[in-house]
Amino acid sequence: MSESSKPRLLRALAGETLDRPPVWFMRQAGRSLPEYRELRARAGDFIAFCHNPEMAAEATLQPMRRFPLDAAIVFADILLIPRALGQDVWFEAGEGPRLGELPPIEALADQIEASTGRLSAIGETLSRVRAELEPERALIGFAGAPWTVATYMIEGRGSQREAARAYAYKNPEKLDALLDVLVESTARYLVMQARSGAQVLKLFESWAESLAEDMFERIVIAPHTAIIEKVRAAGVDTPFIGFPRGAGAQVANYAARVPVQAVALDTQATAALGRQIQAGGKTIQGALDNLLLRAGGPALDARVDALIEQWNGGPYIFNLGHGVMPDTPIEHIERTIRRVTGK
Repeated sequence: MSESSKPRLLRALAGETLDRPPVWFMRQAGRSLPEYRELRARAGDFIAFCHNPEMAAEATLQPMRRFPLDAAIVFADILLIPRALGQDVWFEAGEGPRLGELPPIEALADQIEASTGRLSAIGETLSRVRAELEPERALIGFAGAPWTVATYMIEGRGSQREAARAYAYKNPEKLDALLDVLVESTARYLVMQARSGAQVLKLFESWAESLAEDMFERIVIAPHTAIIEKVRAAGVDTPFIGFPRGAGAQVANYAARVPVQAVALDTQATAALGRQIQAGGKTIQGALDNLLLRAGGPALDARVDALIEQWNGGPYIFNLGHGVMPDTPIEHIERTIRRVTGK
């Protein structure tokens, strides 16, 4: 593949500074699109939806047909791994995920090898999407990072994190054992995704906020590093994007220590932080406020222009600081993408 035909996202992740940044949005496949809502209504159970390659591939491709995005991200969920490891996981309508009692860590560890096979449908989804997606558009696979997934497994839901942090302090050996299980199962899952057609892998650390420096080192930096090392040891050289959302002052240390190719920045990231990470040899991604995308108007246009101006002097991927909100007007998404791409 020549450099000119290489997907724009992969060029940015290789460290190129481009004439314009590649653009894709977290949660671009989902509730903001009427065609997704129609598909979701037919799918029934959400987890069954994620494990239906035909439907999940359709959900992945819907925003690609509607918008001139530079990358698709596979339609899946970060809580498929705990379910594959044997913990009960279900979704309550209007309330979000619920998880049953955390099984003994030894029981979870016994399921690591089997868990990848139980997630094979996501590999088939990726293969289907890659076969249909134009070669100049990249395909992203992902997983929830161990600490974030552990918070759900410990608390049984995603609305609070205090109980999980307390558990981490009170039960350090148990938490480390749980993180070890999640590191191994996540690495295997991501290797499978890469071999199924994912050209980029992203780690979503959605709950990285409010962690002391020593805890951040132990439950974010160390597990992320271990996952990437295991993926590389399996012979997979797919580039990684790490997203330590809410990590604030810890982000610079994350960028310096974790062997990702890009760091996704959340809404609070400063222009200086992004440039610091770029100067350190890594690509950055972000960081438009999803509430501003929903609001629209001149403030949205001004912020899009400002983000590009402040970060397009180095390798940069345009994205949000969080996912597209369900009630975001489609015309605001179209307007933003047009402002970035000129299309």
